[in-house]
Amino acid sequence: MAQSYENAGVNLEAGYEVVRRIKQHVASTARKGSMGGIGSFGGMFDLSELGIKEPVLVSGTDGVGTKLKIAFAMDKHDTIGIDAVAMCVNDVLAQGAEPLIFLDYVALGHNVPSKVEAIVAGVAEGCRQAGCALVGGETAEMPGMYADGEYDIAGYTTGVVEKSRLIDGSKVKTGDVLVGIASSGVHSNGFSLVRKIVADSGHSYTDPVPEFGGRLLGDVLLTPTKIYVKQVLDVIRNCDVHGVAHITGGGFDENIPRVLHDGQGLEISEGSWEILPVFKVLEKWGGVPHREMFNIFNMGIGMVLVMPAEDAPKAIKILESHGEKASVIGKVTDKEGVNIVLK
Repeated sequence: MAQSYENAGVNLEAGYEVVRRIKQHVASTARKGSMGGIGSFGGMFDLSELGIKEPVLVSGTDGVGTKLKIAFAMDKHDTIGIDAVAMCVNDVLAQGAEPLIFLDYVALGHNVPSKVEAIVAGVAEGCRQAGCALVGGETAEMPGMYADGEYDIAGYTTGVVEKSRLIDGSKVKTGDVLVGIASSGVHSNGFSLVRKIVADSGHSYTDPVPEFGGRLLGDVLLTPTKIYVKQVLDVIRNCDVHGVAHITGGGFDENIPRVLHDGQGLEISEGSWEILPVFKVLEKWGGVPHREMFNIFNMGIGMVLVMPAEDAPKAIKILESHGEKASVIGKVTDKEGVNIVLK
């Protein structure tokens, strides 16, 4: 027992208990190429197991942002780990990479093993959905750095893609269509504005909202970010995908143009997909201009695939076979900028 350290606010025994609690969750994410278990100084993965001739490693790191504040308010911590995984794996997926490994970092002022287990259980669930192995992580107890009951989480992933199948937008052509895949909600971006809208409107996260079928506002906002890995990889294997955009902070205006060339732009037709009720409520409560909503939120589209028009029906059929809602939402044009044709 390190009594002096405990007197300073760090409970080493709680840290040991966390490791005991999370072992089963970590083990559930094992996949081909996984090596070892938790407890080593570094996570390991045997890339040779995959038989890739010219492997390109694609890495990404991200956090969950101020969505955490809603998890604190609702005292609900079992889905926020899914968000951390999703924000990372969906990014490397945009290069056509299959996520292989994931590591998480949880920092908190006071180590509550049951809470950390709930967070890591969410991480493990996200890894299972993405098909990647949780090979390591860190739980840092830092008294005085975080308010009571609060924490932060960040993640890191590495994926792999055959060099010949790397998706970098170089093949995108004018006339290509945009296949949009439905989001599950707000995902993990724009929550600084979400929180301001809720605060200014006088609502509470524990309020039931009629537009959400009576569900609590906080529960709807905490809906985990959708993980698109398995379904999009299936499309990539079977269709000529020229570009992939993960719709995160900056919405349509910031993210889809990242796969375009100079001189290219986008025309997107509102009404070609369902705008989820949560966005309509936020727009109404916050008095946000309608067009501006597309520059902040995903508006019901979490991932966009750019491809020749003739490939779109096949791609949509594949996505629907995975239970996804997908549709052609626009096209690539020869006029720079994002033109959203509003209803």
